[in-house]
Amino acid sequence: MPQASDATLTAAMGEPRFFDGVGGVRLGYYSAGPGTGLPIVLCHGFPELAYSWRAQVKALGEAGWRVIAPDARGYGISDAPKGVGLYDIDHLTGDLVALLDHLQAPQAVFVGHDWGGLVSWQMPLLHPARVAGNVGVNTPFLPRSPVDPISAFKARYGDEMYIVRFQEPHTSEALFEADVTKTMRFFMRQPGARDADVAAFSGEGGGKITLDLQSALQRYDSAGDDRQLLPPEELAVFADAFRAKGFEAPINWYRNFNANWRRMEGVPQTIPQPSLMIMAEKDVVLPPVLAELMTPFVPDLEKHLVMGSGHWTQQERPQEVSRVLIDWLDRRFPKP
Repeated sequence: MPQASDATLTAAMGEPRFFDGVGGVRLGYYSAGPGTGLPIVLCHGFPELAYSWRAQVKALGEAGWRVIAPDARGYGISDAPKGVGLYDIDHLTGDLVALLDHLQAPQAVFVGHDWGGLVSWQMPLLHPARVAGNVGVNTPFLPRSPVDPISAFKARYGDEMYIVRFQEPHTSEALFEADVTKTMRFFMRQPGARDADVAAFSGEGGGKITLDLQSALQRYDSAGDDRQLLPPEELAVFADAFRAKGFEAPINWYRNFNANWRRMEGVPQTIPQPSLMIMAEKDVVLPPVLAELMTPFVPDLEKHLVMGSGHWTQQERPQEVSRVLIDWLDRRFPKP
């Protein structure tokens, strides 16, 4: 049944198209700009959609770039197959390869935010011939760690750290799905630390950073929140999508952290392609300081710091992100 938010989604993104990902999973995407040329593939994170890139889809398309924004497997208009293993790094990067095959494009520039950044940074490691360039938005490239990620998260943040708790089946999904509108209001907020849940989540006030997302959500009072990032009609696009699809498949991405770590053993951790890192000053989970670790592994790297932005940078500062992307693309990949 059509949702009330469908008109808002279509007005921003146009009509979707579809292709077959790994294992024949039906995946959807939106596009703008010319129908040929180097694709710029915008990869969203958690809990987001291709719709998160609506401002960049419009701006890049108007600037003459072939821009593609997929709903990743498990999200939005794309299928959400059952099974944790169907969301490992081979499936997620393989879907992007299948997208390029569908577009009849030998290469693309991949732009990734949040989890989309984790996946897009693995593309030049696993499928180097298909990558012309790479952009991280908030998410830096970090080389494979010497210990498995879940053990590292436990050691640094404790058992209540949200990614550690995501390893438990069903519990986080049930919490997020109990009131999806409240959940999305909790996530889609501008930076600030005026309420207790943000202080607990970020460790502000001198406390240890716990990243206890689940407890913060339980304490969250959406009625008193004055830091909403999105107007109601845009928030409804996200809420309706997750109400229909649920959170199990997106959380399954997190349940592959250790499997992905094992998969990448022995894979060289250098990215030679032209790369850009867009950092956000006030991102608590992915602070700009992390990008300082990239230089030895990404030698052809430019950086840009977005002042005043929290985690949802392409939505908080859409014009700046679009401008920086277009400037970098025009310089590094001049059109014929």
